[in-house]
Amino acid sequence: MDHNASRGLQQFKNSVGIKFQLYNSLFTSLPFHRIEKTGVQLSLLLNHCEEGFKKKQSPEQIIDDFFQRYTMLSSPREQIDVLFRFVQYVERQVVLFDALEDAAFKEVHDINGAGSLKHLESEVLQTGSEEELSEKLKDFAIRLVLTAHPTQFYPGPVLGIIHDLSKALSDNNAQLVNLLLQQLGKTPFFKKQKPTPYDEAVSLVWYLENIFYNAAGRIVTYLKERFPHALSSQNAVINMGFWPGGDRDGNPNVTTETTLKVAAALRSSVLKCYYLDVRKLKRRLTFRGLDVILIELEERLYTNLFIPGHQLDISRDFILEKLQAIRDILVHQHNGLFLNQLDLLINKVQVFGMHFASLDIRQDSDSHGQVLEAIAAKGAGLPTNYAQLSEEEQERLLTQISTPANADSFDDALVKDTLLSVGAVKTIQQENGELGCHRYIISQCNKARNVLEVYGLFLLGGWKKADMRVDIVPLFETIDDLRHAPDIMRRLYENEDYKSHLRLRRNTQTIMVGFSDGTKDGGYLMANWSIYKAKEELTQVSKEYGIDVVFFDGRGGPPARGGGKTHKFYASMGKNISNKEIQLTIQGQTVSSNFGTIDSAQFNIEQLLNAGITNDLFPRKERLLDDGDVALMQELADEGLKSYQALKEHPLFLPYLSHVSPLKFYAETNIGSRPAKRSANAKLSLKDLRAIPFVGSWSQLKQNVPGYYGVGSSLKELESRGKMGQLKELYRSSLFFKTLIDNCEMAMRKCFFPLTAYLADDPQFGEIWRMIYEEYELTQRYILQLTDKTELMADYPVDQLSIQMRERIVLPLTTIQQYAICVIRKIEAGQHPAEGRESLERLLVRCSFGIINAGRNSA
Repeated sequence: MDHNASRGLQQFKNSVGIKFQLYNSLFTSLPFHRIEKTGVQLSLLLNHCEEGFKKKQSPEQIIDDFFQRYTMLSSPREQIDVLFRFVQYVERQVVLFDALEDAAFKEVHDINGAGSLKHLESEVLQTGSEEELSEKLKDFAIRLVLTAHPTQFYPGPVLGIIHDLSKALSDNNAQLVNLLLQQLGKTPFFKKQKPTPYDEAVSLVWYLENIFYNAAGRIVTYLKERFPHALSSQNAVINMGFWPGGDRDGNPNVTTETTLKVAAALRSSVLKCYYLDVRKLKRRLTFRGLDVILIELEERLYTNLFIPGHQLDISRDFILEKLQAIRDILVHQHNGLFLNQLDLLINKVQVFGMHFASLDIRQDSDSHGQVLEAIAAKGAGLPTNYAQLSEEEQERLLTQISTPANADSFDDALVKDTLLSVGAVKTIQQENGELGCHRYIISQCNKARNVLEVYGLFLLGGWKKADMRVDIVPLFETIDDLRHAPDIMRRLYENEDYKSHLRLRRNTQTIMVGFSDGTKDGGYLMANWSIYKAKEELTQVSKEYGIDVVFFDGRGGPPARGGGKTHKFYASMGKNISNKEIQLTIQGQTVSSNFGTIDSAQFNIEQLLNAGITNDLFPRKERLLDDGDVALMQELADEGLKSYQALKEHPLFLPYLSHVSPLKFYAETNIGSRPAKRSANAKLSLKDLRAIPFVGSWSQLKQNVPGYYGVGSSLKELESRGKMGQLKELYRSSLFFKTLIDNCEMAMRKCFFPLTAYLADDPQFGEIWRMIYEEYELTQRYILQLTDKTELMADYPVDQLSIQMRERIVLPLTTIQQYAICVIRKIEAGQHPAEGRESLERLLVRCSFGIINAGRNSA
């Protein structure tokens, strides 16, 4: 273990491990019914679970035995009541642990070490690469897109408490910690109603206002101070994106009214931030000549925020013009006093403009097809026989539309809203600037026509070709879609009308690739490799046609959805993959775990910036994948796919997940406005099942199948072909392959098979449980052989210990949840009295909260 890792581990033990034990004792004074007794009993239950699983007992046996041995409770109602109290207690222990980790962030992480901007500065100065940096920063940027995907179980008030609690812990303010824990005790975790898309937007705007606004301001200011000529005023370097309110894919609750309301909220939120900063500046810039300008700026911001009818009499340019005038006076007449505070605000305005974050519109290609057929049936801009025409003829017609369609002439809600949403983009651009809303993303894009359908919809919505300031972004997710993506883009690049549109968009094409459905479709190895290969081929095809391609990665939190050590993946991209920008989705717990404090947000944004910049300025010394490596990776991915498909095609694959995990109860958690399935069909299908409940259910089962399944089988097969030596060399020399394996290890570290070992001999599910367990064991054995390590995640001791502690905290919850699932299954089979079923289902759902939150990136 290197010195930094050793120091970080010791700091983690002191600042998180020991403090957790100390502050955990305060929970017994929380304002709950019989809380002291609950705390003592919970401790007994934890030990009882650990002992029980060692003895190969089932969760049902463990819980029943616990009640017999340690309580006098015999009625199911009393027992369930106690289990609910345990859940309540553990939920708050998880919050304490989160807050402790947030508070210790700066002590545990080397914030000026490798991957930081400080480290980049040192490299640039040592190698005299200032000019190369300026060239790179002309158009390089990162875009973090906040999505409303339902993986965050903390309601807004709890997030606020975590924020305040981490500060109190950092200050060692025991009295305030005690008060905040009491507040936490009284604050509900359970949402009785599903949030609306607007509610989701408001909860994420909190992060924009309190975290990203400050972190991005700090980073851009640092870069400008160190390299004053490197940053162009035309390139913000850090861009924020936003999906709540614009993402319609499978979410009928998102309407045009919501979209406009969210855009207005983003605009007023950023103006509020500017207003508060201007008021702070007024307290410092009390010098002659500045007061008049500051008062005018403050009043203009105030009237925009608080007086109806004044929403459009301010612009980014107006604010910057006033701030620049103040700057000139400050520099020339007042010795630049407090200039750093003024520059910080100028930089924030340049980054966030009037939009705060770019609101993306997203819808799936099937919906667009339905809308266009409905429009054609009325002869509104398309011929009535449109649906019967060839694909080529449809593509031609879609680019030649000259008559807009009137949304009010349609009764169908989907048709009406699609046309109105296209018009809403124009409205938002007028009010928030072009960056307010300039992208339309097409889910399940599998044809060139799918992109031209959106082009046609904008023409039907009244946009003119010469003034269509919108990027149309295809999203490729499944293995087949990724394979066909280069041909789809080639067809688009050769379409004359689309070519003209791209010229209008500075010959830049954004392409989104999604990890979640890729992993669900093809397994861990094939999904990651297919994305890597698709990016290489799409880069090559785009270059052939003179197009700058920008990749936008749809990543979730866990490795199974493209998460894990994300910045290391970007650092591993070679020169054959476009590095014009880094764009990725940030969702659910990843927002709170990686960007929950200004320090952690700054650290993780710097890591991404560093990865993208150093890829061009200082190409890594390890070799890029050569033809032999590519063939080896393809072999590995093919074998992984074969293994995963055998599991996926098992007739009990979905019934197993549905019956032994909380999958069918996901919709009842009320954590997101989106349904758990795309289609309303009663029958569960893998295609309709969304990736979040799919991955999240495996996570709560502590089996994490999408994060490793097939890896062991593929390594074993390649070893039998005499290729283990080549694989070891690839692991040592390729950061891409190493990161792939590192993230797989993280998914495996969060597995705990004793929880479900009772299924090994189950007459219905025994076979599939054994398949999964044997693949896990095989993968662990071969990964340790590949890496020459003795345990998983040996290179990340802090993360390893964090996972270990978190998994121990929630062991009672995973046991209680499985207990509830076991009893419900018995009730369904007529082997148990039905009394108390509803309470058991509520208990099962409540357990999800703590389990998912403790995982931090588990859904």
